[in-house]
Amino acid sequence: MKYSKKWSSLFLASALTLSTFSIAQPQVQAAEVEKPTKPTNVIMLVMDGSSNNAVSLSRWYKGENLAMDEILTGGVRTYSAESAITDSAPAATALATGHKSNDKFVGVLPATVSSPGLEQVAKEDAFKPVANVLEGAKQQGKATGIISTSEIQHATPAGFSAHASNRSQYDNIAEQQVYQNIDVVLGGGSESLTPGTTKNARKDGENLVDVLNEKNYDFVKTRDELLNSTSSKIWGSFAPSALAYDLDRAQTKPTEPTLAEMTGKAIDTLKKDEDGFFLFVEGSKVDWAAHKNDTIGIISDILSFDDAVKEAVDFAKEDGNTMVIAVTDHGNSGITMGNANTSSTYSSIPVSAYIDPLKKATMTVEGALSQLKEDKSNLVEVAALYGLDDLTEDELATLKSAKDIGDEMVKMLANRANIGYTTGGHTGEDVFLYSYGPSKITGLVENTDLAHSMAQFMGFDLNKLTDDLYIPATKAFKDKGYTTKIDLADKENPKFIAQKDDVTFTIPVNKNTLIYEDASTKTTKTHTFDTINVYNGTEFYVSKKVLNVIK
Repeated sequence: MKYSKKWSSLFLASALTLSTFSIAQPQVQAAEVEKPTKPTNVIMLVMDGSSNNAVSLSRWYKGENLAMDEILTGGVRTYSAESAITDSAPAATALATGHKSNDKFVGVLPATVSSPGLEQVAKEDAFKPVANVLEGAKQQGKATGIISTSEIQHATPAGFSAHASNRSQYDNIAEQQVYQNIDVVLGGGSESLTPGTTKNARKDGENLVDVLNEKNYDFVKTRDELLNSTSSKIWGSFAPSALAYDLDRAQTKPTEPTLAEMTGKAIDTLKKDEDGFFLFVEGSKVDWAAHKNDTIGIISDILSFDDAVKEAVDFAKEDGNTMVIAVTDHGNSGITMGNANTSSTYSSIPVSAYIDPLKKATMTVEGALSQLKEDKSNLVEVAALYGLDDLTEDELATLKSAKDIGDEMVKMLANRANIGYTTGGHTGEDVFLYSYGPSKITGLVENTDLAHSMAQFMGFDLNKLTDDLYIPATKAFKDKGYTTKIDLADKENPKFIAQKDDVTFTIPVNKNTLIYEDASTKTTKTHTFDTINVYNGTEFYVSKKVLNVIK
């Protein structure tokens, strides 16, 4: 069943809410009959940690329809393999690979399956890497790209580009992303590309910026450098960690590009590939603002994300053969228009009572606090940047004595704007699905369905792709008569080693290479592939292409 474009968002929201009372698994909705011509393109956009209520509030704040409104087609269930409320890592894994997974797992199968209606995973398959849609697009010869306003190694972009048993393994994730040879990579996370002493600096000694230069990337660090690049391979690293909130950017980080600018540049670069392209785009900091209950931060980056959606849809309309999907990976914060202030008066409260207090803010709480002097002598001015003008004596006293000034500021603004929050964590509701193109997706679907729909549109099967890309190396080499071991002498750089007679094969972790050595002829050769080698802490996994080199 397809939704009519004339259905109101209110009706759909009611339908999605009612659906949560059933644990029955909905069937995958049939894609539209119209068949795409080749080459096919997919643009997948994720508004991390948003919610339907937050989108509604952002629409009121903007004062006009969002770009997303035009392509609203259904809803998505977001639960993980073990919980009704998912973390970003298993959510990204579901969206990218078609497999539900566990908390903190990126691109690997779960170890625990307890959510109703899901099939169990064999014990020996726990933590096994599973192929994602970006890898499938690469195998089809398509250009690929990933964009994020957080570190590019963060959970959601990692789910579309890497495989790790824990989302915190930035070393492994960054290395895999570099050796995946993705054509366009734009976001934060420069800290994880080079060795150093900071929290997320590389511990394995490898300078990935040097590797990128060797791979002929145009490595750019600013908005102007990005927009002026003419390269077909661009790696944009615009901040050590995350980029600024959109509302703060002009004042705090004017050299950073907007999400819409990154999206537009990526499309312009990738569309030159005659085989088509796959592009992943994340508006990351909606989630970060929601965790802080920062209302204006949430709105700021939802609207920034919506601008990126417009870039994608405008291209898709012109191209005619591009699937666009936009969705949030999970809810966060339980944000509501209406709180304890409005319990008995909600029916007579105008929109302005919610929006006008928010309009006074010119920076997010993160941006405002970045302007706070060490002695806090400008506290009143900083509060005003966040929309908290005309502080009462009690409000000022609260801010002066607060252990966490930001926490008190967000509470005050939410109170003035009659905004409610139920948590500082994620939530488990169904979320809106936005889809456009010749095979757009309609109805209430599982998050895993989106991965399979994208794969089908691009012409491959994800399960078969996993069988081709991630084969347990130990058994595969032993079947060929080799003795094997996993060398952990350098714990930051594990290696798989296989030997037979005078021949030794060495497979370095996270890379796309295989090293061949023949002691009898004193020959050494390095083979390079369009696939990567993954170690999950127990086993190395390699592709059929690697094994085809082995005699």
